[in-house]
Amino acid sequence: MSTDVTAKTPAPAPPGKGGAASGGLLNLVLDGMRRNMRQYGMLIALGLIVVLFAVWTEGDLLLPRNVSNLVLQNSYILILAIGMMLVIIAGHIDLSVGSLTAFVGSIAAVFMVKNDLPWPLAVLLCLAVGAAAGAAQGFFIAYLGIPSFIVTLAGMLVFRGATEIFLEGQTLGPFPEGLQKVANGFLPEVGPETNYHNLTLLLGIALIAFVVLQEIRDRKRQREFTLEVPPTNLFVLKLVAISAAVLVVTLLLASYKGAPIVLLILGVLVVGFGYVMRNAIIGRHIYAIGGNLPAAKLSGVKDKKVTFLVFLNMGMLAALAGLVFAARFNAASPKAGLNFELEAIAASFIGGASMSGGVGTVLGAIIGGLVLGVLNNGMNLVGIGTDWQQVIKGLVLLLAVGFDVWNKRKVGS
Repeated sequence: MSTDVTAKTPAPAPPGKGGAASGGLLNLVLDGMRRNMRQYGMLIALGLIVVLFAVWTEGDLLLPRNVSNLVLQNSYILILAIGMMLVIIAGHIDLSVGSLTAFVGSIAAVFMVKNDLPWPLAVLLCLAVGAAAGAAQGFFIAYLGIPSFIVTLAGMLVFRGATEIFLEGQTLGPFPEGLQKVANGFLPEVGPETNYHNLTLLLGIALIAFVVLQEIRDRKRQREFTLEVPPTNLFVLKLVAISAAVLVVTLLLASYKGAPIVLLILGVLVVGFGYVMRNAIIGRHIYAIGGNLPAAKLSGVKDKKVTFLVFLNMGMLAALAGLVFAARFNAASPKAGLNFELEAIAASFIGGASMSGGVGTVLGAIIGGLVLGVLNNGMNLVGIGTDWQQVIKGLVLLLAVGFDVWNKRKVGS
């Protein structure tokens, strides 16, 4: 009688049971992360940097007061990074934003300190000045065909010199208390007495709900257009990680003085520009002219108009950053805004922008800015000198861009 060998061979464990299930889930997550490395790479890096400095500083990095200071200290760079990301996606660069922030700060000081203009009116006029400056540069770039590097380099020199002229080489202040609260103030206390800031808790819960619904909606839309989406397990893990991160930050802020007012301004900018770049026609046109300009022209994209609007927007955001910076330090200085353009450019590239244009997200710019902000804050807490800080930040930027190049080649192969 023959022996049935196959009947004695143990059958493989069905999916979802035993150790094989956990291994399969891990492989699925890792595979999804490999295919979406551009999207998740810097987010993971930010988390690792936070953990590193939290351990290194024995928890000082994540103290509620320090988290609030981290937001306040980097608010103007994050505002600039949003506009710079759009400029880089469109295939250009802007070297003038640091000088423009100082120039707008000097104009604000002249309006409010010297001439006692009401601060809300002065803010509107300063935003208009920034938009006009950006529009002027955009005109030279878009309609006269002068490279953005040259135009904005000239703008950097012009605005820096104009700042010296307006301030007559002196620091001018203080600013009205109302404007100071915008840059340094916190949301008011509401509701019953608790151990946390109630309004901040409500905003954090609302933000979690908004992010989850937005991610689900985007995933559904991608499936409708038969686009590739991350595996379900990875998608759920992403939602849990984002919600947990938002909840932790919310609790930290709510246990101090609440959410800074400038954080709400940043939130509005991120949501607004994120929607524009994902859903609006102008957003798709920005990606188109940066990704493939000849093809965009053949498709009917008005590339000159789009470029003009991108630089106009950059000028207005630089003006907003200049107002926030001047109000935070309660004075306008001729030396304000030094190297801000480099910080904004670095934040954009660390956040996933590509030198060739056509790639990047608004959220990526914020992540890149936070990477630099946490690095600065953490290195200050552990006592690393400014000389080594510059070296480390330069290496981080080089690694981020090098990783992007390596990832492109790997995907291409």
